[in-house]
Amino acid sequence: MEAIRKQASKLREQVARQQQAVLKQFGGSVYGGSDNVITDSPEYQQHQKLEKLYISTRAAKHFQRDIVRGVEGYIVTGSKQIEIGNKLSEDSRKYGGENTCTSGNTLSKGALSYARARAQMENERGNLLKALGTQVAEPLRAMVMGAPLEDARHLAQRYDRMRQDTEAQAIEVSKRQIKVRETVGGGDYISKLEAAEAKLQELKSNMAVLGKEAVAAMTAVEAQQQRLTLQRLIAMVESERTYHQKVLQILEQLEAEMLSERQRIEASPNPATENFVPPPPSYEEANGIFANSTVDTSTDTMEYFLAEVIQSYQAETDVELNLSVGDYVVVRKVSNNGWAEGECKGKAGWFPCAYIERRDRVLASKIVQIL
Repeated sequence: MEAIRKQASKLREQVARQQQAVLKQFGGSVYGGSDNVITDSPEYQQHQKLEKLYISTRAAKHFQRDIVRGVEGYIVTGSKQIEIGNKLSEDSRKYGGENTCTSGNTLSKGALSYARARAQMENERGNLLKALGTQVAEPLRAMVMGAPLEDARHLAQRYDRMRQDTEAQAIEVSKRQIKVRETVGGGDYISKLEAAEAKLQELKSNMAVLGKEAVAAMTAVEAQQQRLTLQRLIAMVESERTYHQKVLQILEQLEAEMLSERQRIEASPNPATENFVPPPPSYEEANGIFANSTVDTSTDTMEYFLAEVIQSYQAETDVELNLSVGDYVVVRKVSNNGWAEGECKGKAGWFPCAYIERRDRVLASKIVQIL
């Protein structure tokens, strides 16, 4: 047992000496925690710089990929919004063109103006989506999948593998140095040590050259990533700003047109407002009139005459009479509150006096239509 413990102790000492030898030659970049670490060695500095470049370019690549995915999603949803907006524009244009309103075409004009403005806004949205695709997504996607980045990363990976080979060779040299010191007159061990040291120097030389190439390539890619990504972000901001400015101009023009039309309507005389009259007589009064031909002439005027309808009127209660422009009415009574009672096309009821004009002469054919 004592012999085994001594052998184990001897092996631990050999391993410790080999690790120290490696740390001295490579600055302890992968191990650390030793007093013999040489942190200012060129190999260590180059290795650290390459690690930082690798992390930086990987993060930038992921950011570029996120931008591309975001823009692609925005284009998909934006295309759907364009479809919905164009449908709304078409519906507004259709309503404005058909114009079934009998009291004016104000709403029709507003619908046509909105349809035109909505179509213009959707066209601007389409231009924005096109710009985002061609000026932002495509360049970034090309760089994410491009050869420069992949070539630089391959160089870095080759450097890393060569560095591992060099570290393994350094350990081999350390082992052979121990063999030479422990063996007296071991010419064969010395020759093998010299061959191992020569191979180590060759690996270190090749590693230094490859490391410089990898650092230069990664540095160039990093600079290109930073510059191009910032340019694409600026292009995206400018495209969106241009879109919103044009949409704002369209909306301001549309609002001005609608406000102008509303002011024109409010300023123009409104027959329905100017000729406003109180409600027709009550149900009891109306029933009394229809049931009894005797009328109180102290408050109302009883006079039969023919009148022509000059403005359509839609009855709102059962005692009122619907009127259409051009109809003729037999007016049987005119109330002091601005209402008249009469008969048209076999139906009787109340209607505003302002909606008719008295006619002294009427064609015989019109008389037939009244009855």
